[in-house]
Amino acid sequence: MGYYQDFIVKPGSQVKLRDIDPDYKDGLTKEKAEEQLAKNLKKLQALQEMLYAEHKRALLVCLQAIDGGGKDGTIRGVFGPLNPQGSRVASFKQPSTLERDHDFLWRAHRDTPVLGEICIFNRSHYEDVLVVRVRNLRPEKIWRRHYDQINDFERNLSENGTHVLKFFLHISKEEQLQRFKDRLDDPAKHWKIAESDYTERERWDEYRKAFEDALEKCSTDYAPWFVIPSNKKWFRNLAVSEILIKYLEDLDMKYPKPQVDVDAIRKKYFNGKK
Repeated sequence: MGYYQDFIVKPGSQVKLRDIDPDYKDGLTKEKAEEQLAKNLKKLQALQEMLYAEHKRALLVCLQAIDGGGKDGTIRGVFGPLNPQGSRVASFKQPSTLERDHDFLWRAHRDTPVLGEICIFNRSHYEDVLVVRVRNLRPEKIWRRHYDQINDFERNLSENGTHVLKFFLHISKEEQLQRFKDRLDDPAKHWKIAESDYTERERWDEYRKAFEDALEKCSTDYAPWFVIPSNKKWFRNLAVSEILIKYLEDLDMKYPKPQVDVDAIRKKYFNGKK
């Protein structure tokens, strides 16, 4: 399964989301995908441990989607089993007064991962070229400058040891409505319901165009975007896990050398037995 190359947005390429099937599942069944995901999660746990032990670099994962796209579900399904000691989630909601008093990247930079850590952004600095753009919260001449500023920000992170991967979770308008209905039918999810969920659907085409521009302008060699077909939650989780594994394995990480004489300790306490 070459999901890394299948779903990457190549720098400089044009993106048309209506031409990407959100129902794509690579011919897999749910049972087969979940079986492979279970294996992948064990690999991810081992890779995270090596990243944490090596303490030479960090990984920033940005999740973006239209409302109901599955950001929370991806975090639970892919990142939930990771060791909390070396992983963290940062959620970006409406900016606070303090955050509005800084440049738009300040709150994102504040939450970037430290060496050895994986940090997942639930929404991200891209909100300033998405919701800000669609809802006219700032003049166009302001938010249009943000694409270059975002690229510079991510380049700075990359050059200083923080690897950046960005996932757009692609669902259909029909799937979104069904997920909203599921929330209505489940009392445990009523707290998630907002009237804006439905009114924002009127801006579906505007959001799609905003996402397309962000994907086209900000997918780079050092911080690539991936468009993940996400109508099938089980396939979404599998695809994200496959891409993470390939990327982390390609880093060729190594455990650090021991700071003690292992053989001397073995000889002293275990008579040299392995």
